[in-house]
Amino acid sequence: MKYFKHIILIFFVLFSATVFAENDTVQTAENQEFNIKEMIFEHIGDAYEWHLLGHTAIPLPIIVRSSNTGWHVFSAARLEHGETYNGFVFSVSENHKGKVVEINAQGEEIRPLDLSLTKNVISIFMTCAILLTIFLTMAYKYKKEPIRSRRGFLGTIEMLTMSIYEDVIKPCVGHDYKRFAPYLLTVFFFIFTSNLMGLIPFFPFGANVTGNIAVTFVLAMFTFVITNVFGNKHYWKEVFNPDVPIFLKAIPIMPLVEFLGLFTKPLALMIRLFANMMSGHMVVLVFVGLIFIFNIMMGAVTASLVSVVSVAFSIFMIALDVLISFIQAYVFTILSSIFIGMARAEHH
Repeated sequence: MKYFKHIILIFFVLFSATVFAENDTVQTAENQEFNIKEMIFEHIGDAYEWHLLGHTAIPLPIIVRSSNTGWHVFSAARLEHGETYNGFVFSVSENHKGKVVEINAQGEEIRPLDLSLTKNVISIFMTCAILLTIFLTMAYKYKKEPIRSRRGFLGTIEMLTMSIYEDVIKPCVGHDYKRFAPYLLTVFFFIFTSNLMGLIPFFPFGANVTGNIAVTFVLAMFTFVITNVFGNKHYWKEVFNPDVPIFLKAIPIMPLVEFLGLFTKPLALMIRLFANMMSGHMVVLVFVGLIFIFNIMMGAVTASLVSVVSVAFSIFMIALDVLISFIQAYVFTILSSIFIGMARAEHH
């Protein structure tokens, strides 16, 4: 009975995921159609509303700028069920499906400048607020009692911070590691917290932030800019004039390879984090979707039996994703530290 309450909590989380999966399926009473592909991509994608339960959702603010009529701020509820508001509508075309578009006089869809507070954007703000609360609280407590050892949650955060600082940043960056430690610690905790929040499938969590390639692109660009802006002269010498045999310098293949490496490194950071986190969400949704597929194909009895297996595998995948959430944050941080350290290495 010691772990009974934890098991109940896990089943509640999986039940919530199942409910949300059912809400977004494309299913009609006449032909019992179920599009698992659409269900999966609706869950892992961004949205202008936040589902609560059943057909209840919280519409989010839409902030767009039209090239003709300027800025518009309104609720996403005004565009529900295919409605049009001030010339804006949710697109149903393949190019901009689900996005806010403007319909011009010729009936063409034009994508406006979109600064809407979508589910991913709000989740990012929540992550920042959570991290600020945690670390400002820790800073206050350390200022008040600097030599007191911490226990519980704050002690865990302290241990994790020092582990990343001493075992990753310090050896990988090199002699001026203190200069880059704030960025590297920030990116680690941001990715780790966002990953964990994305595993909780009910409001106000569940947004697939790090499974969005635009977010991982921005994170990778931060590392790219820091690496190349703060790279020393020896770093750039190795890029454009590497120490290679004369016959290789006659044909400038190595400088070309090194120059391309400037862009493949952040590309690897971006794709690695995006692919791993997106695939983790997709696998859980596939297991949940099997329940509805078997319900349509073989009836409720078979679906009930399949649901036991699906829930068991979903629990296993969620537990595995908790570990992957830490690993991906750790890998992103250690690779960023290595890239920055290589750009700051002294000539020997």
